[in-house]
Amino acid sequence: MKFNKLIPELSVTNFESSLEFYTKILGFKIEYKRDESKFTMISFQGSQLMIEEINNHWSTGKLEKPFGRGINFQIEVDKIQPILDSLKQNKYPIFVEPKENWYRQENQLLGNKEFLIQDPDGYLLRFAEDLGTKPL
Repeated sequence: MKFNKLIPELSVTNFESSLEFYTKILGFKIEYKRDESKFTMISFQGSQLMIEEINNHWSTGKLEKPFGRGINFQIEVDKIQPILDSLKQNKYPIFVEPKENWYRQENQLLGNKEFLIQDPDGYLLRFAEDLGTKPL
């Protein structure tokens, strides 16, 4: 396995619950685990995350839900619909409903069909399907 140059590590309140959410509902794959540390490295279509139950090792202050305030993690996927179907089947709430967004990059627009959810601790996850480019 090749490690990405940037891999966010999320501190979670309940390791088992978070692992089930990421693997069973979203479809992430477990790359490796350290059960004794309540830690795992997971991946999904080239994106990588680490989750670890809060142990105060990395704490810089008091953690309060929702965690990750001020950041969202964009996760590019082949298609968003299978994830949406799984979320609906598991009655998991959508934070921002799916929509098309076009973002300017120099003299062109980059398109994404995207939606946002919060994980069990409130981390904001933005799943994005590439729609290609078009001129301004």
